[in-house]
Amino acid sequence: MIGKLKGLVDSFGDDWVLIDCGGVCYEVHCSTRTLQSLPRVGESAVVFIETILREDLIRLFGFASEAEKSWFLLLTTVQGVGARVALAILSVLSPSELSSAIALQDKAMVGRANGVGPKLAVRIVTELRGKVPALGGIDAGTLGLQTALGEGVAKSNVADAVSALTNLGYSSAQASAALARVVAKEGEDAATEKLIRLGLRELSQ
Repeated sequence: MIGKLKGLVDSFGDDWVLIDCGGVCYEVHCSTRTLQSLPRVGESAVVFIETILREDLIRLFGFASEAEKSWFLLLTTVQGVGARVALAILSVLSPSELSSAIALQDKAMVGRANGVGPKLAVRIVTELRGKVPALGGIDAGTLGLQTALGEGVAKSNVADAVSALTNLGYSSAQASAALARVVAKEGEDAATEKLIRLGLRELSQ
């Protein structure tokens, strides 16, 4: 079984890259994020691989990191999420952003991906709740938020505060990390406005 490919980038397609490994070119299907992270044609690249075997198909899926691969495997355990939908989700959300979405039960964030309707988004955040900490490479701020709020589910006031901070231009990881510190000091029942104010103070330090 192929676990990782190291070789030269031969060419790109809409959702795949050809990796030349000693004269043998492997077609590897990737998320948009992974494709954008790869070097130019002719340069050396490393991709983590998951192989899908079916009666009429052998397909390689490639990832820029082990965290992204872990998310791919976890996403595909959800009914209705196949390989293409999982790649679509990973194309719009980084591993840390996806872990934040699950921790905050933010179905709208997950629903930004092509092929993910409202019902599927709810199923994803619900079924994966509590499974995020088992993955490697998860953003420390998200884990802090999950620990502070218990079982990976944020109350609406905290979710609203995270949303407000991200609307101000901060990343989900930054907002989650700041609010984790605030909640640890003020408690999870603090008013949304107070969480936002103290979160901005944390972010300005």
